[in-house]
Amino acid sequence: MRTIAEFEAAARERLDPAHYDYFAGGAQDEITLRENETAYQRLRLLPRVLRGSDKRDLSLTLLGTPSSMPILIAPTAFHRLAHPDGELATARAAARAGTIMIVSMAATTAIEDVAAAAREVAPDPGLWFQLYLQPDLEFTEAIVRRAEAAGVKAFVVTVDSPVLGRRERDDRNAFHDLPPGLVVENLRNIGENRSGGNASHVREIVMSAGLNWDHIAWLRSKTKLPVLIKGVLHAEDARLAVHHGVAGIVVSNHGGRQLDTVAATIDVLPEIAAAVGGAVPVLLDGGIRRGTDVVKALALGADAVGVGRPVVWGLAAGGREGVTRVLDLLREDFDQALALCGGRHPADLTPDQVRR
Repeated sequence: MRTIAEFEAAARERLDPAHYDYFAGGAQDEITLRENETAYQRLRLLPRVLRGSDKRDLSLTLLGTPSSMPILIAPTAFHRLAHPDGELATARAAARAGTIMIVSMAATTAIEDVAAAAREVAPDPGLWFQLYLQPDLEFTEAIVRRAEAAGVKAFVVTVDSPVLGRRERDDRNAFHDLPPGLVVENLRNIGENRSGGNASHVREIVMSAGLNWDHIAWLRSKTKLPVLIKGVLHAEDARLAVHHGVAGIVVSNHGGRQLDTVAATIDVLPEIAAAVGGAVPVLLDGGIRRGTDVVKALALGADAVGVGRPVVWGLAAGGREGVTRVLDLLREDFDQALALCGGRHPADLTPDQVRR
């Protein structure tokens, strides 16, 4: 398989239709879901020539975490729906690729086990942890401590989910819970001594419309690790994030799964990058399927991009080796596109190389 589309086709053949729809689907009419990809097709590249470099260096360091390339694994839930090895396979592939995996709080494998699997491949893997701040702050702090103990290097707080978006594919399939034998393992056995739960007690993730910047300040006071926020689409929120001491911003619309008809992430990226002004790293996810997409995002102000669904398609199609192949494919595709644009390093890409 040579393209992400081919991996998706293979995954669709292997997955339960309801589970495929869960991964592939978006909110309501799925306008934003489609726009995340088609927005890249409206952008044209302007290569530079005669720059005299026959070798490229794709590596970078984000908030103290090195990565072999500016293509990270975005947080996605429920990997064991895609393959029995689930997040273990994804973590091993990420470690082999030398890139950062942002582990979802809604993983079907505990963060300790994910970290152990990554360390089988690399002694110091780049693992970040995606967090939904819970109304019960004591419970949230317990999750933070658990992730810290597992060795994660940053927290990525999802801030675009005051309520759960309406995903009509899931409604049609009546898919609203994990099948027997699968749970959100990161919420197992947390706070049971305080709450009186039993040894197999698993809490549920609660969306909270009451979260505000004070909660971000609270989290920053509870950990020494960098805190990024994920789900920023408005430039003013990016400015506020910098003002409130956030370590990084992820431009994201939740893969089109929350509020339909919001803008594609690549379309709002330039304004957000300008608002941040280089004060903190800016990451982007949503719609990355080709190396040229990565080039466009970096040229328009992103320091790195995240891929979610392509990783899931690789996992469903071939487990660890499928994820490895997806990451290798994106790396090779980006390296070629960077060379053809006259770049040696991702930082060489500039906004004047992209036109509508």
